[in-house]
Amino acid sequence: MAVQVDPAEGLRAATKGFDLLFANDLFGAVDLFGDDSYRDSPFHLIGLGVCAFLKAALGMEPELMDDATQCLEASQAGSKRFMKLAKSYKPSHRFTPGIEWEVLHTDAVLLLGLTHALSESYKGYLQCLYEFNSAHSKFTKLFKTLYPNGLDEYATPGQTPMSSRQGSIYNVKASVAQISVQSRPSGFLARWGFTSPTSPPPMPGTKTNPSNDEIEELILSGAAFGYGLFNLVLSLLPARARVVVGFLGYQHDRQLALRALAVSAARSDVHAAFSGLVLMTYYGVILLMAGYQADEEHIVRQYKGIVNKVSARYPRGTLWILNKAKIQRMTKNAEGAIETLKEGLAPDRPETFPQADALLAFELAWTLLGFRRYEECAEVFLELMQMNTWSHATYLFIAAGCYVSIGRLDEAQSLLEKIPDSINTRRRMMPTEGFIKKKLEFYKRKQIRLGGDPERYVEAIRISPAEEFAIFWNTHAHVDEATALAHIEELSALTPPVGMEGKYTQSSSEDTVLDLDTPDELAIRSLILGIVHRTRGDYATARTLLNDALKHGADVDISTWVTATAYFELAVLEMKEGERQAAERGSKSEKVESGEQKGMTQWRQTFKIAREMLAEASRSCTGEMDLSSRLDSRIMMLKEEIATKMEMVGCTE
Repeated sequence: MAVQVDPAEGLRAATKGFDLLFANDLFGAVDLFGDDSYRDSPFHLIGLGVCAFLKAALGMEPELMDDATQCLEASQAGSKRFMKLAKSYKPSHRFTPGIEWEVLHTDAVLLLGLTHALSESYKGYLQCLYEFNSAHSKFTKLFKTLYPNGLDEYATPGQTPMSSRQGSIYNVKASVAQISVQSRPSGFLARWGFTSPTSPPPMPGTKTNPSNDEIEELILSGAAFGYGLFNLVLSLLPARARVVVGFLGYQHDRQLALRALAVSAARSDVHAAFSGLVLMTYYGVILLMAGYQADEEHIVRQYKGIVNKVSARYPRGTLWILNKAKIQRMTKNAEGAIETLKEGLAPDRPETFPQADALLAFELAWTLLGFRRYEECAEVFLELMQMNTWSHATYLFIAAGCYVSIGRLDEAQSLLEKIPDSINTRRRMMPTEGFIKKKLEFYKRKQIRLGGDPERYVEAIRISPAEEFAIFWNTHAHVDEATALAHIEELSALTPPVGMEGKYTQSSSEDTVLDLDTPDELAIRSLILGIVHRTRGDYATARTLLNDALKHGADVDISTWVTATAYFELAVLEMKEGERQAAERGSKSEKVESGEQKGMTQWRQTFKIAREMLAEASRSCTGEMDLSSRLDSRIMMLKEEIATKMEMVGCTE
């Protein structure tokens, strides 16, 4: 039987563990959460679950996911025991007895569901939904109980932080009744029935009625966190998983989810740090992967505000250093991002959170790749093999591609040969590994077709595997002018010339050996060129090249992902061109009425074409396609951004 612990004492003790975790002392946090004197405390059980979840989420290693599942299931069971005991003691807060344990139980449910989703497989997404389905009503009930009037009266990170105060302990309903009695009108007019209207007291936790203590902070912050994360996850699920969501009758509101997370992030409880982490991750993904943002300035401002708030409390925390670097990278300060990441990986850092350190290295490697610093990039990807057990095949493949780009073919060949043995056949093959296996066979077939040494198939590679892989991470959309021009020069030098394949091939002699002799290679070259021309702002050329990628995409052998990706990139292009046209209209001295009418007409056309392109991308993004769930999520993000822009400009369906 569970031994009752004082909630305030248990929370204060557990908070010290979370402080250690966010300051990079993972092992210290685990030791504190596992202390025998608090073995029955739900706060400590969820602390162990959180540590295991973060290790799994950051390390992406299957065995870590198993550990996280076990810890979170133990946390669920512990919270349930205390929920049953809650009726027998008087709460120290103004809410329903035991509601603090309900909050911790929903925390465990959420993290357990997300642990299943980490696999990026549709089976994992369905397992995630199963967990969510069991607690859907609790999320909604908690939120409506604690936030019955919505979220407008609650502070967010962009506002002045709320102060906490100490006060008498009383029940919410009693509070309402007490205030109602005290505010009853008296005097001459009251005797005749003339009363002045009275306003109900503000709910606890609002700016005018702050929380009394740390338990109320936990309840309010935790409920907003759970509700916000639940709805955000539902809104980001891939298409096939969303079909199940619709079948179960779930409705999600992404903007409400983000608002709830922002309200949670503004509070002082440990949930604030987690809500901040979720928002940072979301904003970072939108800036990196969506391709287009309806209001990029707003996203960056919110992102910076949250990072600054949390990093001020935990300046050495790897997760906050990571997000500072992401902001720098997304705002065209690549050198600053690289410096920040290298400082975070400095030799004198406390190395007690290896999964977080690996995430810094992973971000550093991609940032270096984005600016063609191939040798450094290869070194970091190879170092990652010593930092975690996530797909070593992926690290080897990208590092080999970097060596191809700088002409170090012997080293590239050596790395490629190590890939088959690096794939762990005892577990499910990762999406990236399925893609890589197809590419290796593709290179081998081409080398044989060219009459070269089959053992030296690296010689058949003309488009860097690293740069091809970078398409999936949307790296080319964030390069600077010099890098874009270098890509254009390199890819345009390959034969046959872009857009001249038929003519060139027909006029070539039999002795001519083309660099690119398959629809796959031609489609991928045009796709990369289309993206980098769009990044430079040359939208007309970008459109021509992306359409050329679509033309070759119809005949590809293994690169079935090209067509869906090209349609997606065309949708991004339409939205970016729409923004440019709007800016040009704003700079012209047109009559206001005619300018607004013309602007709305152009925006309607932009939205129409962009949504048509996205619809084609969705139709082409089948489950058999390589890395389909990644593109499917990007499609969903862009749909949301387009819908937001439509609302901003007042354009209805």
